[in-house]
Amino acid sequence: MSVAVSTSAPLPLASDTNMVASTFSLVDYVVFVLLLVLSLAIGLYHAYRGWGRHTIGQLLLADRKMGCFPVALSLLATFQSAVAILGVPSEIYRFGTQYWFLGCSYFLGLLIPAHVFIPIFYRLHLTSAYEYLELRFNKAVRVCGTVTFIFQMVIYMGVVLYAPSLALNAVTGFDLWLSVLTLGIVCTVYTALGGLKAVIWTDVFQTLVMFLGQLVVIIVGSAKVGGLGHVWDVASQHGLISGIELDPDPFVRHTFWTLAFGGVFMMLSLYGVNQAQVQRYLSSRTEKAAVLSCYAVFPCQQVVLCMGCLIGLVMFAYYREYPMSTQQTQAAPDQFVLYFVMDLLRGLPGLPGLFVACLFSGSLSTISSAFNSLATVTMEDLIRPWFPHFSEVRATMLSRIIAFGYGLLCLGMAYISSQMGPVLQAAISIFGMVGGPLLGLFCLGMFFPCANPPGAIVGLLAGLIMAFWIGIGSIVTGMGSGRAPTPSNGSSFSLPSNLTAVTMATLMPSTTISKPTGLQRLYSLSYLWYSAHNSTTVIVVGLAVSLLSGGMRGRTLNPRTIYPVLPKLVALLPTSCQKRLHCETHSQDLSVDTAVFPEKVSNGMLRGSRDKEAVDVPEEGPAHQGISPTFIVQETSL
Repeated sequence: MSVAVSTSAPLPLASDTNMVASTFSLVDYVVFVLLLVLSLAIGLYHAYRGWGRHTIGQLLLADRKMGCFPVALSLLATFQSAVAILGVPSEIYRFGTQYWFLGCSYFLGLLIPAHVFIPIFYRLHLTSAYEYLELRFNKAVRVCGTVTFIFQMVIYMGVVLYAPSLALNAVTGFDLWLSVLTLGIVCTVYTALGGLKAVIWTDVFQTLVMFLGQLVVIIVGSAKVGGLGHVWDVASQHGLISGIELDPDPFVRHTFWTLAFGGVFMMLSLYGVNQAQVQRYLSSRTEKAAVLSCYAVFPCQQVVLCMGCLIGLVMFAYYREYPMSTQQTQAAPDQFVLYFVMDLLRGLPGLPGLFVACLFSGSLSTISSAFNSLATVTMEDLIRPWFPHFSEVRATMLSRIIAFGYGLLCLGMAYISSQMGPVLQAAISIFGMVGGPLLGLFCLGMFFPCANPPGAIVGLLAGLIMAFWIGIGSIVTGMGSGRAPTPSNGSSFSLPSNLTAVTMATLMPSTTISKPTGLQRLYSLSYLWYSAHNSTTVIVVGLAVSLLSGGMRGRTLNPRTIYPVLPKLVALLPTSCQKRLHCETHSQDLSVDTAVFPEKVSNGMLRGSRDKEAVDVPEEGPAHQGISPTFIVQETSL
C-alpha cells in the first residue's frame, strides 16, 4: 500500500544565519553538567559503599539482589541510546512513519526471551551468557562466542560514544573530541568502580532524563504548530503517514513484514542472548523478577518508539510553518534533529540543555552497560578459566582494570565511527551483522540436541562470513551508486536539497530507483533481515556439519541446556490429542532416553517418557567448579 505523493515546492530558507549555538546559554550548560555530576555521584556512591568488601559477584552481578523495577529500566536504557534518539525522528522526517511498525516486533522479541532464554540462563546460575556454550558444547565454542561478542560491542560503543558528541559539537561549538573524551572518562570511572549495581541505578536516573527531554520537545513543538491534531493533518497532507506496506519482498528496505518479523530477530539478538541484557536478568533476585522485568520493557519500548516518531512528525510540521536557517539546510540527517530542537527551544533557557542531557543520558547508559558486560565476559570467559585460583580481591581489582581498558579502547573506536554514515542504521547493522550469528549459535544449542561442537564452530564462522560478505558488499554498492534512497513506502515529500542528496553509505543497503540484479540484489537485502538471515545460516550450516560428523554420539549432553520445543508445542494441543500422541510415542521416547542417558537407566532415574527435566540449581555455576555437573531427573508436567 502506498500513499499520496507530494509535489510541494522546496522549503524556503531563512535569511537569518546566526549560529544555532547561540541558543545554548549558561543555564543549559549547568543542566548538562549536572547530568554528568549526578551520574558520576550515583556511581561513586555505590563504589564506595562497602569499599574493600566488594566481591566479584557484587561487582559483576550486583550480588544477584536487584529488583524488577530498576532492572526493567536498565534493560530499556541499555540500547535506547543517543543513536535512537537522533536517528528515529530523522528517519520519520525523511521517509515517513513506516518505521513505526517496528513496534509490532517487540511483542515476540520480548516474549521469547522471557519464556525461553531467561529460564535456561537463570537456572544454570551463570555469570556470563557464554558459560552456556561451554556447558552445551565445549570450551572452544565458548571462547569463539566471547571473542565475537567483544568485537561486536567494541565497534558498537564507538558509534554510541561518537553520536552525542557530534550533536553537541553541531549546536554548541563545543570541541568534538573533548566531548568524546569527557563522556568516555565519566562513564568509565563510575562503571569500573561501582560495578553493575552502579550501572543499573545510573540507568534508572538517565532513563527518566531521556523521557523528560523527549517529552519537552513534543509538548513545546506541538504547541507551536497548533497541537498534535494539526501535526497529524499536516503529515497526512504531505504523504508522511505511511500505510501498511504488505510487500513480502525482503529487499525492500521497510515493509510491514520486514519491520514486524525481521525486527523480531534483531530484538532477540539484543534482549535474548546479548551479555549486557543477560547480565541484568541474572542480577535479579529471582527468576520471576527477571521475567517480570522483561515484560515491563514492552510498554516502555512502545512509549519510547512513539515519542521518537512523534518528534519526527512535529519536526516536519514545524518546518512547514517556520523557515530553516542556512546551517540547518547544511546539516547531516542525524545532526538535523538537534538543530530542530535548538531552533524550537530558542528563548527557553534550560530546555536545550535538557535535551542535550537527554542525548548524553542515552549514551552513558549504553556505554556503561557495554563496559560492564565486556569486563564480565573477559574476566569470566577468558581469564578465570585459565587462572581459577585468583583471590576475590585480585579478581575484583582486575575486573576494574579491564573495564578501564575497554573505556580507552572505545575512545579509539569513536574515531572510526566518525567515518560512518547516518548513525541509526550503522548501529543497527552492527548488531545484525554480528548479533545475528551469535543468536544463531545459541538457538542451535538450545533447540537442536543433535548439534555438536564442530557444527557450532563451523556454523558460527559461516554466519560471520555471510554477514560481512553482505555487509561489506552493501557498503561498496552504496558508495558506488552515489544516490540517495527513496522511501520504500512509495511516499515522497520535499526536503532541503542537501538532505535529499545524502548517500546512505552505511552497513546496510538502501532502496534505489533501479532494481539491482545478481549479487547486487543480494546486497540489497533490508538491514532488518540481517539478523534473521545470518542466524539462519548458522543453524543450517551447524546442523549439516553436526549430522555429517555424527551428532552428539559419544558426547555427553547436558539436559538443562536444551529447551524442550516438542513438549511445549504438544502442550498447546487439545487434551485428547496430547493423550493420543503420548500413547503413540511413549515407547519410542523411552528408548531415546535410554540411548542418551544409559547410566541413568541403571540407577532407575528414568522412569517414564521424556516428560522429565533437570531441576536442581547448583550454588555455583558448573563452569566455575571445573567439573561436569550431575543432575536429578524427576517427573514434571508440561
